[in-house]
Amino acid sequence: MRRKTRRDKVSNERWLVSYADFITLLFAFFVVLFATGQSDKRKKAELAVSIQSAFAEMGIFDAHSNLRSLAQIKGNSGFAASPSSAPTTAQEPMAMVKRHLQAAAQPEIESGVVAIYDTNDGLVISLQEAGFFDSGIAEIRPSALPVLNRIAAILPESTLRVEGHTDNVPIHTAQFASNWELSSSRASSIARLLLAHANVRAETMSVAGYAEYHPVASNETADGRARNRRVDIVLLNPDP
Repeated sequence: MRRKTRRDKVSNERWLVSYADFITLLFAFFVVLFATGQSDKRKKAELAVSIQSAFAEMGIFDAHSNLRSLAQIKGNSGFAASPSSAPTTAQEPMAMVKRHLQAAAQPEIESGVVAIYDTNDGLVISLQEAGFFDSGIAEIRPSALPVLNRIAAILPESTLRVEGHTDNVPIHTAQFASNWELSSSRASSIARLLLAHANVRAETMSVAGYAEYHPVASNETADGRARNRRVDIVLLNPDP
């Protein structure tokens, strides 16, 4: 009796292995696209430079590509793009921040209790006493908290200084011996509120009380004295 020989079955589904690998790679590609789409411009630039470096070693990218180096990106601030274009790119985001702040505080700007303007030091958000503090008091009015929270939420993660200012009318109470103490306490009250927001960091903030010695108007009139009683949030320009 002839013994039947068993033949191995030839699989016709080997293409599935290649197909599965292709689908996996395609999935990974779209995950990378999604991740880079959610990151900011600086992270995108870092990713682009990293990819360039990796492929340049394999001779795929031109060595003279005009992409910036990773060191250039990390060495600049979050706003600056490159040494050659730093002044322009540093100003554009601050102008955008200014527009957002003006929109957030539009009712208060129209009523005259908030002013936003540029100075040599940086962008100033000036909070008038009339809208934020009672006379001779350093505690923030509850009615001022909504606009302060809107302003704080827009502030960029940059160096800022909170300045307290008064008019030249002396004060001497049980709480404040002079305008120095009043201006410093008001600035500290605003600073503490700002620090409640994650985008404002204590290590990049300073607080100062200037009393009556940095006026923006004449103290000879009631209107001028009212303008001098203020707390300024200064978004400082980066050092050159």
